[in-house]
Amino acid sequence: MTTHTTQTTQATTTIDTPAAASPSSSSAIAAAEAARTRLDFAKSARPAFRALIGFDAAAREGLDPALVELIQIRASLLNHCAYCLHMHTNDARKAGESEDRLHLVAVWREARHFFTAKEQAALALTEAVTLVSDGGVPDAVYAEAAAHFDDSELAQVLALVCAINTWNRVALATAKVAGTDER
Repeated sequence: MTTHTTQTTQATTTIDTPAAASPSSSSAIAAAEAARTRLDFAKSARPAFRALIGFDAAAREGLDPALVELIQIRASLLNHCAYCLHMHTNDARKAGESEDRLHLVAVWREARHFFTAKEQAALALTEAVTLVSDGGVPDAVYAEAAAHFDDSELAQVLALVCAINTWNRVALATAKVAGTDER
């Protein structure tokens, strides 16, 4: 047995695991330890958490629920946020999204025939805004999105992309574990 000890300012946690643990089980142990040692954002920053929930709800208003989930899934993939990816793929399934489309969001450019031109424009904008430090939001990407959305819808899409990017960062910074959504 190998003993892993994690120290925090509040407590010491010891977890016994087999010495020959596989890399995936070691990763799961590390994720579980990290989650226990990080703050609960919803409890520790209650006003900010409530404001983020309000911003997220406002960003979704008037947008097609399927498009909302596609945007959130694509941003979560780009940000490597397993917690949000798990949540939003499940939400998309519950809303009737097909398995084919869910599997192809990561490679939507190679599977364009699965997505409408409007969805493609939203996915491209999602990528540009999510990866904004890689070169900003190209004029062509913005123009394509503007061709498919009126100003109000485009503003909602931008707000939604900003909201999911914030959620991804909160989940990653606080080591949220995929599959533990309590909604």
